[in-house]
Amino acid sequence: MLKVGPYELHAIESGRFALDGGAMFGIVPRPLWERTNPPDAQGRIALALRLLLIRGRGRTWLVDTGIGDKFDAKSNAIYRIEGALLPDEALRGAGFDPKDVTDVILTHLHFDHGGGTTRADGSLVFPRARHYVQRVQWEWARNPSMKDRGSYRPEDFEVLAGQLTMLEGRGDLAPGIEVLPVDGHTPAMQLPRVHGDGKSVLYCADLVPTAAHVRTPWVMAYDNEPMKTVAEKHGLLGRAAAEGWILFLEHDPKHTAVRVRRGVKDFEMQEGVAF
Repeated sequence: MLKVGPYELHAIESGRFALDGGAMFGIVPRPLWERTNPPDAQGRIALALRLLLIRGRGRTWLVDTGIGDKFDAKSNAIYRIEGALLPDEALRGAGFDPKDVTDVILTHLHFDHGGGTTRADGSLVFPRARHYVQRVQWEWARNPSMKDRGSYRPEDFEVLAGQLTMLEGRGDLAPGIEVLPVDGHTPAMQLPRVHGDGKSVLYCADLVPTAAHVRTPWVMAYDNEPMKTVAEKHGLLGRAAAEGWILFLEHDPKHTAVRVRRGVKDFEMQEGVAF
């Protein structure tokens, strides 16, 4: 647990999966990225499905919902999904009551971030919670490009309509909890930042999916606009390094969170941060 202002922050593990290492690192040569992210025989690297629980001021917030349990056997094999839990199961396993969740922040609606929002029968996992997504992301998810339409599964989010709060850009959801939209990976992916008492934790989603991605040009082939991702990373990592932010990593299999610093040529990981 990490204390930030009035909030308690808890990392919630909801399983593992794997994606092609080349796609995860774009133009970065394999001899470089495989040093820290060794691939399996099919070229896939291990990735975490790590959620963030935020408790304080009488509310309980959950950031992202993992991959869910709606994939068939073929897809499970393709993505090497291991031990995937619905978010309520993951919360119970960590000692929390899922009925306490009042708010769910969805960084974006790709299947590995919003797949656990609904059950296989189409019902919501958190029917009493408000769910927050950027309006631009919602509209994109319902009409995605040919490049990324495979990342969106309507059964993950279409039933959200009655529980959904549409957000319009950067803003505060509560005192000490703000969302910072970025557009390079997918339009209006929002990064929650929790801050208070001189501390700041940024949930990096797919802007910085693993510790290796703290290098500015190390961006994914999955990004819709990679040069925009580079610019967004440069700006946020510069602020994180200057102000000592903690970066919470959704997909890194080893590091839950890290701090970064400016190196001679680029940003680099300074240290891991335990939760």
